[in-house]
Amino acid sequence: MADTPSPRLPERDRPWMMRTYAGHSDARRSNELYRGNLAKGQTGLSVAFDLPTQTGYDPDHELARGEVGKVGVSIANLGDMRILFDGIPLDQMNTSMTINATAAWLLALYIVAAEEQGVAQQELQGTTQNDILKEYLSRGTYAFPPGPSMRLIADTIAYTIEHVPKWNPINICSYHLQEAGATPVQEIAYAMSNAIAVLDAVSARVEEDRMGAVFGRISFFVNAGVRFIEEHAKLRAMAILWNELGLERYGVEDERLRRFRYGVQVNSLGLTEAQPENNAYRIALEALAVTLGRSARARAIQLPAWNEALGLPRPWDQQWSLRLQQVLAYETDLLDYPDIFEGSKVMEGLVAELLEGAREEMKCVQELGGAVEAVDYMKAALVESHRGRINRIESGELVVVGVNRYTESEPSPLTADGEGGILVVDPAVEAERGAALEEWRSARDQAGVDAALADLARAAREDSENIMPATIAAARAGVTTGERAQTLRSEFGSYRAPTGVGEAASAPSEDVSELRDEVERLSESLGRRLKILVGKPGLDGHSNGAEQIAVRARDAGMDVVYQGIRLSPAEIATSAAQEGVHVVGLSILSGSHALLIPSVLEALAEAGVGDVPVVVGGIIPEADAARLRAAGVAAVYTPKDFDLNRIMHEIVAIVAERQRVQAGAGA
Repeated sequence: MADTPSPRLPERDRPWMMRTYAGHSDARRSNELYRGNLAKGQTGLSVAFDLPTQTGYDPDHELARGEVGKVGVSIANLGDMRILFDGIPLDQMNTSMTINATAAWLLALYIVAAEEQGVAQQELQGTTQNDILKEYLSRGTYAFPPGPSMRLIADTIAYTIEHVPKWNPINICSYHLQEAGATPVQEIAYAMSNAIAVLDAVSARVEEDRMGAVFGRISFFVNAGVRFIEEHAKLRAMAILWNELGLERYGVEDERLRRFRYGVQVNSLGLTEAQPENNAYRIALEALAVTLGRSARARAIQLPAWNEALGLPRPWDQQWSLRLQQVLAYETDLLDYPDIFEGSKVMEGLVAELLEGAREEMKCVQELGGAVEAVDYMKAALVESHRGRINRIESGELVVVGVNRYTESEPSPLTADGEGGILVVDPAVEAERGAALEEWRSARDQAGVDAALADLARAAREDSENIMPATIAAARAGVTTGERAQTLRSEFGSYRAPTGVGEAASAPSEDVSELRDEVERLSESLGRRLKILVGKPGLDGHSNGAEQIAVRARDAGMDVVYQGIRLSPAEIATSAAQEGVHVVGLSILSGSHALLIPSVLEALAEAGVGDVPVVVGGIIPEADAARLRAAGVAAVYTPKDFDLNRIMHEIVAIVAERQRVQAGAGA
């Protein structure tokens, strides 16, 4: 026995970096949150930005109304970035920033804020997510067309390789692909295809001998669902494919530069509004997918809070998720052993199966011209996969505890407080941010700002020039987030991503036959086909729910008007009037419903279609739902309402009742 090698490692592994995705309201409040989280043992920062910051609008812009500080911190200029990291030494911090369309800009602000702390950009460590292709496919926080967006990404990567060498300039992000419905095969294939598109774009902007350095700084941000064995196999498959790509496509000889490096946030799609306390177990199980196997262990983990399906987590909720990580790392023996899956026939079989499917799907993307050209194809595939997932939940084939099985429940003490167990952003924040922005503009050197913006526009027109130096100069001059983005919009143009709704497969006729009969009867009574407008007001780009409503309404025989994300209340009202719709369905998941929904109702009245019933879906607390109904909303649906056919039946009934009332009034 003395000669038998120990199954344990000679020395226990170091834990992964522990983060909490956090930020809300303004820089001052978020700075307080970050300091508190670091004091509790968090070892890195993960900054959540609000939607105006993510999409390039200042907090006083019309489209920012209702969105300021809701899903993250509002950062409009260098002064905000100073406050956000006040007292946090940036030479010692590893900062992850979930930012895409405006990634180059936020990195520029971070670089200048660090300079003011006396920290050279060469010393900065962290990550900008910066994966715009997945924004077209899932999350919706894009600002510019694909071509210019890829140029901005390539310029950021090329700049950091030379000047910010410890920085990860992009996280190829498969997380939101899974949130949009991707199967493990699709998540692998589309993430790798996106990475190929990025690397090919960068290769045109750096010397050939620098591609190894570029490849070595590319990291990934992945998702891990509750099927944690399969999810772990997915990560091993991604590591194999990444190594192959580095060696075979890009000629990276150094195996250290071909290492698959990833951070993770575990699945939020699977978190439930119903019985939300169950989410704590789901999160713990999902964390096992990225920690159990040593050779595919995450380098950084941020766990959602149990109540993220309800709204914005409070500091205590974030602490609970951090403590879960700490229990895994310090109390269990996870870090004591070599890879426990090595030699596992089950794991090897799963990995081989996923690799086969992913390679086939990657081939399809490449045959279409690569990820940029295949955005429409991938988007439609994700919408279809998500439709299949919802169908399985509706049928009971896919069990979600507390949602479609074991729904009997005691009242949860975790949600019993007056705010429903979530953090509610002070409504005064938006006005405060507008006033602070006005003060910033009045105090700066306007001539310097104008010169910086002119130089930024010039650099944007010069395709051969790296845009990052002009971007950093603009940050230093006091340019705002909205001014920088508007300058680039003027040069690059605007863009509306595909919805994938028209290409999604139809539901089997037997699943919606009764519903179709109802729609037919009502359409005959109306004198024309029942028509629904599905709208996404504000800046919320999470369109999965809206897309599925649009697809099911189409399958039910309705005429569907769905123009995608990021519409103003006036645009929705104008479309409703021009299209002659019978019902308007609005989807908001960003917490801005209390302001935006009444704005849409007002706009509909002004457009002369105030009698059209409005139904609303989103992450909406019951107290807010009651206020919306009192304001005139016909029905409110939240994530617990998973049965789309039931929702469609109720919408048909709402339109029928409205017709009956109108007919009675005209008699």
